[in-house]
Amino acid sequence: MKFVCLGYCEASAWEHLPESEQTAMMEECFAYDDELRRGGHFLGGEALQSVENGVTLRHRDGRTVVTDGPFVETKEQLGGILFLEANDLNHAIQLMSKHPGVKFGPFEIRPADENINQLIAERNAAQAS
Repeated sequence: MKFVCLGYCEASAWEHLPESEQTAMMEECFAYDDELRRGGHFLGGEALQSVENGVTLRHRDGRTVVTDGPFVETKEQLGGILFLEANDLNHAIQLMSKHPGVKFGPFEIRPADENINQLIAERNAAQAS
């Protein structure tokens, strides 16, 4: 099964870490990602820039409204996404509970919606041909 793991962090806490500690934390995370790769569990991922560089889209009164930053005010912000292959949710929890990033902020783990993802793959294939 595929799982999407959303890693959250408090941006101000990260920004206040000395660069050497940031680098050490990233190296620890990369090392565990490599362990997940060796086990065939790491399917990919993306780190995200700060919320200051993002926008939120909403549909209001028949039009799309663009606002700066995240939709809700919160200390913890989405910092990255990891795609994971696991036997089931308990296996995904077991794998991600050892990820060093959990020390810095929570991870939300959700199963990928394989039915909708199959429809997307079919549309991509149709567009490519």
